[in-house]
Amino acid sequence: MWVLWALLRGRGSPLRRATDRREARVALAALLLLVFGAPAAGWAGGTAADAALQRSVRAQHAERHPVDAVVVGPAGRERSAGDPGGGVERGARTRVVASWEAPDGTPRTGEVAAASRPGGTGSPVRIWTDAAGHPVPPPMDGRTARTHAVLGGVGTFLLAAACVEAGRRLAVGCMVRRRYARLDREWAAVGPDWGRAGKGG
Repeated sequence: MWVLWALLRGRGSPLRRATDRREARVALAALLLLVFGAPAAGWAGGTAADAALQRSVRAQHAERHPVDAVVVGPAGRERSAGDPGGGVERGARTRVVASWEAPDGTPRTGEVAAASRPGGTGSPVRIWTDAAGHPVPPPMDGRTARTHAVLGGVGTFLLAAACVEAGRRLAVGCMVRRRYARLDREWAAVGPDWGRAGKGG
């Protein structure tokens, strides 16, 4: 709405000032940036985020391995939903004490997170470990990475649009301040002579 108002205000009027034309050009430039620039920035940001996240997904799947473990007993303490060490998926995972075998054949026992609620002692549970056999969170899947990339692209678009609008407001504000300063100078120049026309002797 402000763009149309700026472009059409006083169009063709002899009273239209040069500052009005400059403000209209600024509004048009802002409109073009909002229509073309901000979506392009969002697309580029989302594409870059997706490429980085997909590389991370491939790296995690290469470094982490699913292992069949056996439940030894319940965990010493349950991680609460507000536990900062619980990880991103802490609310959907159950922690138990389990035993498993490292890649070099060394038996290991420790507290691990299970994707589903396991059975009692002796029941199997699937966990994820690194190359040394230490338990690690499961790797990110491609769909989750894509969702994060889309959100990153939307965030980039919104940020770019906000920057365009902020730049437009800043430019117009500077123009208005310069206009008022010029009016003040002109008024100061003619103010002392105001009302003296026709009084010459």
